[in-house]
Amino acid sequence: MAEKDPGRLAVLKKIDEMERKRLWSHDVEDDPPTIPLEPDQIDYTRSKLTSKIKTWAANIVGTKFIASLFKNKQLIIKDVVGMENFFAVKDKGLIVTCNHFNAFDNFAVLEILKPYTRHHIIWRVIREGNYTSFPGLYGFLFRNCNTLPVSQNHSTMKKFFEGMKTLLARGEKILVYAEQGMWWNYRKPRPMTNGAFKFAVDNKVPVLPIFITMTDSDIIGADGFPIQEYTMNVLPAIFADPNKSDKQNIRDMNEQNYKAWVDCYEKFYGKKLEYLPEEK
Repeated sequence: MAEKDPGRLAVLKKIDEMERKRLWSHDVEDDPPTIPLEPDQIDYTRSKLTSKIKTWAANIVGTKFIASLFKNKQLIIKDVVGMENFFAVKDKGLIVTCNHFNAFDNFAVLEILKPYTRHHIIWRVIREGNYTSFPGLYGFLFRNCNTLPVSQNHSTMKKFFEGMKTLLARGEKILVYAEQGMWWNYRKPRPMTNGAFKFAVDNKVPVLPIFITMTDSDIIGADGFPIQEYTMNVLPAIFADPNKSDKQNIRDMNEQNYKAWVDCYEKFYGKKLEYLPEEK
């Protein structure tokens, strides 16, 4: 039996704390300090030649990296359920939501959708600090593998919204972690922020919910915990109601997404969703 990594144990303790406090979107791990992203530092649609070259190179490196994760059993997809729900809307621009519990879970989403997407890519909304502050290989991939960083800079966010509008209008698929912070190996669905649903309503595109369920494999990772086997649950797309206001649609689509995740969780794990008692 491998000894469990103390850092992972501390993260699990922090997750329990955040769950009891109902602080669903809070980060539980230490991220690099955030360097503000200036508008001239990002080409959201990768339309410039230099951006295209960097993206091309990064995607080659990223593809090899992802392949190595699957080969070495660091990333395991056990099953894919509900792809017909993606096929029903694959010709549209899409906001894709997914529960966020691992640095590699976006690779699992990419793996199942890329054969059917434009240039075999999925665009991903990421936090500002991951784009500006992450070192090494991950930093290179964060900056160049079709990522869309949000920013605290108002002018940069104006470019962000313009870029997202352009991408969705041409049928791109954009992955948004509506839960925000990553909670390592957390199996329960979390209530979400409204950003993903605002993107969908503003750009008149549907939301495609994906919920990843997990089982322990018989492989123990370097951190002393079992590598998880993923079941990729692609759920029915959610559309705005033309008879409702944008504000109401954003709220309703959020609630529909959360309910779909909860139903998927309860069906897969065979138990009612229950959170730890709330800390007053």
